Amino acid sequence: MKDYTADKIRNIALIGHGGSGKTTLAASILFDVGATSRLTKVDKGNTVTDFEPEEIERKISIGSAVCFAEWKDHKINIIDTPGYSNFLWDTKASLRAVDSAAVLIDSVAGVEVGTEKVWEMLDEFGLPRLLVVNKMDRENAAFARAVESIQQFFGRQAVPVQIPLGEEKNFRGVVDLVQRKAYLYERDESGKLKEEAVPAELKADVEKRFKELVEMIAENDEKLMEKYLEKGELSADEVREGLKAQILARQLFPVVAVSAGQNIGVATLLDGILGLMPSPLDRGPIAASVNGQDEPLKPSADGPFAALVFKTVSDPYTGRITMMRVFSGKANPDAVVTNPAREADEKLGGLFFLQGKEQTPAGQAKVGDIVATAKLKVTATGDTLAGKGSGVVIPRIKFPEPSISFAIEPKTRADEDRISQASHRLTEEDPTLRFERDPDTSQLLISGNGELHVRIVTEKMKKRYNVDVELKPPKISYKETIKGRADVQGRHKKQTGGRGQFGDVWIKMEPLPRGKDFEFEDKIFGGAIPRNFIPSVQKGMEEARKKGVLAGYQVVDFKVILYDGSYHDVDSSDIAFKIAAHKAFKLAMTAAKPTILEPVMNVEIYTPEAYMGDIMGNMNGRRGKVQGMEQKGNMRILKAVVPMSEMLDFEPTLTSITGGRGSYMMEFSHYDEVPAHLQQKIIAEAVKEGRVRPEEE
Repeated sequence: MKDYTADKIRNIALIGHGGSGKTTLAASILFDVGATSRLTKVDKGNTVTDFEPEEIERKISIGSAVCFAEWKDHKINIIDTPGYSNFLWDTKASLRAVDSAAVLIDSVAGVEVGTEKVWEMLDEFGLPRLLVVNKMDRENAAFARAVESIQQFFGRQAVPVQIPLGEEKNFRGVVDLVQRKAYLYERDESGKLKEEAVPAELKADVEKRFKELVEMIAENDEKLMEKYLEKGELSADEVREGLKAQILARQLFPVVAVSAGQNIGVATLLDGILGLMPSPLDRGPIAASVNGQDEPLKPSADGPFAALVFKTVSDPYTGRITMMRVFSGKANPDAVVTNPAREADEKLGGLFFLQGKEQTPAGQAKVGDIVATAKLKVTATGDTLAGKGSGVVIPRIKFPEPSISFAIEPKTRADEDRISQASHRLTEEDPTLRFERDPDTSQLLISGNGELHVRIVTEKMKKRYNVDVELKPPKISYKETIKGRADVQGRHKKQTGGRGQFGDVWIKMEPLPRGKDFEFEDKIFGGAIPRNFIPSVQKGMEEARKKGVLAGYQVVDFKVILYDGSYHDVDSSDIAFKIAAHKAFKLAMTAAKPTILEPVMNVEIYTPEAYMGDIMGNMNGRRGKVQGMEQKGNMRILKAVVPMSEMLDFEPTLTSITGGRGSYMMEFSHYDEVPAHLQQKIIAEAVKEGRVRPEEE
């Protein structure tokens, strides 16, 4: 493979709402540059960037995939990203590795929920972008309507630099407004095209749009504005250079037209990426620190080696593959580099470029490029790899916390033995995934970004690691507390043939504010209980509160005051006072108006305005309390607090109500009391499961 310097590299992510055609566009690009011998298709399951069995089966992208295209003496590194909300964390991580993005818009649907989400990510990272109106061959495709939708959401800075030649089944090419030339494509998916003059019937429209484009460019550049006012026009070179500068400054966002499925407009898009999108050198320094001090990192070939790990893949056959973007310097395939976050050195296990899952050897990891290495021991996604002694650290990638949990049960003993290794491997490549044992329910929980995310992980466990599990709704981690006060005696006396057991405690129990958990206060005076037995009483309370009297859940937000008691010189012991504490706890809990608490979640729901009434009604039916609403374009954001138990089946409900256009985020807020009629159901379930005996209710 040819050696490319940073000025000849473009790093671009394909992003957009799920189903907007990102993988199909990547397939057409790879075919046009000769990387594949035929035009691969998502429906046929043979695309380069959707290679996981779960992606092929569902025909959606689940994880980001890297590929590269060599085009006109340049190398274009492409990251094909997921568009579905469950997997947007991977998209966000991938954006840290690129210098620009192509935002795909469905020509029929226009801007969708996922479009806005990825746009917010681009704003967060300050990345230049172009907008690709895709599927121009579809029935009801309308470029003008799509542009109107784009400008409504993202402003008039989104400006067409092309217009389509025909629409729907008549889409056959594009007119470049800067060059004022037409590019007519073959209709056989070959991607072949020929340059022609602008058709006579479009000349007036092209001149009008060119003038609008020039005015937009001049508006953002004083020098160009002076030339434009003086001469009444700008040259094609001035327009192109002005446009490129303003794309880099994120003042303008060019809009183009393609049909990735028919391979029409793709070659001209590639030319646009080379001509308008920034190289790593154009982008300039990124935020970093050196030896703990903030210091921008310049994209220098002679600087210290520094790379950010943006994705890790753990495969049972090939092992761990680490993908990184090099922001400074260079490294050889056998180099030893430092991972500052882990305070460890790593030896690179070779270097290679990825074409989906296929590997092409790389001579070096050079500034501006995206490379992969294998078999690193401790490095994880988000880490920096740097030259030894350089002290360079690139800010970590921040990942969202899981929003939903399910219980998993291994189907056989063999599955149970293998589950630990499988969960470790899967969390290596998915930093948003959690496997943990619930201390209250003893269930093994798997937590992720949505039901689809969790189900796909369990499929991977079976296909990759031969671990078969059953996925069940989680048991909610309820808590118990008290609403009243109690003053009780706990007395333990047992006489046997030899030494007996004696412990006697008097305690007061009272509620604490929510979230204060547990307090123990010693108010023993005069030696009623010897000092050496006080810790045993406290330990007995700590043990006893693990199982409440109503449904067997942990007791929280209460205080115990030990104020009196008695002892026996011979028969008193640590164990006797622990048992006395257990008895006192149970008596006090029963007398102090016990109640059950449930976890309550902060929920943000993103929905088109037309569905807001149905969503609010659904929230009310789930015991939700609306906290506020925001409007963004024709979308609404509804904020509410809702009991977790009511949210377990919300995802499919939201999809049904909004036709897939709605999405939501959820995180823990606080614990609150369960209504009395629902407490009886929880208690009955606890009895059924054996958490408490009927007489303990």
